[in-house]
Amino acid sequence: MSRYFLGLPFYRIEAYQALVGMPLPDATQWDQIEQVANCAYVVFAHLERLAAQGELIYQDDTSVRILSLIDENLKIQAAAQARGLVQPTERTGMHTTALVVKVGARTIILYYSGRNHAGENLQALLEQREAGLEKPLVMSDALASNTAHDAEVIQCHCLAHGRRKFRDLEDMFPAECAVVLEALKQVYDHDEEARDKQMSPPERLAYHQRLSGPIMDGLQQWLERQCDERLVEPNSSLGKAISYMLGHWQTLTRFLTIPGAPLDTNLVERVLKLFIRQRKNSLFYRTEHSAYIASVLTSLIATCLYAGVNALEYLVALQEHRREVFADPAAWLPWAYARSRASP
Repeated sequence: MSRYFLGLPFYRIEAYQALVGMPLPDATQWDQIEQVANCAYVVFAHLERLAAQGELIYQDDTSVRILSLIDENLKIQAAAQARGLVQPTERTGMHTTALVVKVGARTIILYYSGRNHAGENLQALLEQREAGLEKPLVMSDALASNTAHDAEVIQCHCLAHGRRKFRDLEDMFPAECAVVLEALKQVYDHDEEARDKQMSPPERLAYHQRLSGPIMDGLQQWLERQCDERLVEPNSSLGKAISYMLGHWQTLTRFLTIPGAPLDTNLVERVLKLFIRQRKNSLFYRTEHSAYIASVLTSLIATCLYAGVNALEYLVALQEHRREVFADPAAWLPWAYARSRASP
């Protein structure tokens, strides 16, 4: 919990343990963490299979440092220079992906760290999806790296990202940006009211169509007029912000056409903070294996957090009932383990 929830590096935990008179070397910490992961990875795999059947998936990426991949990058770059290439042809990026999946009333959180982008990790997850299910809604920003196969999903794009482009330009184009920001503020106010009143997805859709629909129609007409009448220079920062909104209008406004479609990626951005905290405090993972263990344990901790489950007690229970966990991982999901532990 100290390492994968608080993000504390092993050497800092070691120093603290020595301070309170209970030495715990970093190597011993890692041995213990591997034992916990060895009891937990089958539950993680079952969460993946369950998440693949979800109806709504949020996704996003952040950067990560994995020392073994950094060493690999140095070799790749040296080989490219030896061939006279300016840039290597092999992939050198490193990313942590967060997938937040709604499966009925449950929220499952999965992390992946390595070379793959969010879209690739999502695609791998969807390969476990059962045939015949409706396409899931997938909410992300509009980066190409976040895109899965359009034939398999209904793509939604983050309205907050579009809004942010105008917020950043507010000082330079106050009048124009005010039009966009005020319209989107009203839409978000409507969404908050729908949430406060605990509307069902169909009720929320009808509510947005009635109140937010006319606002978004008016905004779209205003944006198109700025381009058609050359009121804004197309290559200016404002012109590019307008082009972004218009170019993704259909996916930015899914909440007006599909029940349950979210407005933005705020949920997954909050979830990514667990890994960002680890990156800021602990800096790196030594190998892909240690990054995988971080993904497994952080996924379980985060899923416990959103299920209202005591993550410390849960991880202890997995170790105490390892044989039962391996025999039936479904019975040891965070929201189910209390019944399994209590059964004779």
